[in-house]
Amino acid sequence: MQCFVYASRRKPDTYLWLAERDGFGVLPEPLRGMLGVLRFTLELQLDERRRLPREDARQVLAHLRERGWHLQLPPEHALAGANHPAYGAALHDAAQD
Repeated sequence: MQCFVYASRRKPDTYLWLAERDGFGVLPEPLRGMLGVLRFTLELQLDERRRLPREDARQVLAHLRERGWHLQLPPEHALAGANHPAYGAALHDAAQD
């Protein structure tokens, strides 16, 4: 699948992947506002076997097919979510089942 990657000028290390070049109409309005001005960064052919530095290609492709976009956040955001109390509680509850 051909995809297009944009960098947020407002949020460092935050990238928006789109299924269509300049196809910003698929984005929820709050997300558009959060990202601010986007700068075109990269166009690439993506398939499930392609290795990406920070993302799972299958997950990116699934999001692009389902909703037309994928948001790549900086690594510290992913870790911060894992430290949230609700995340730990969900893991504990799953282990109990």
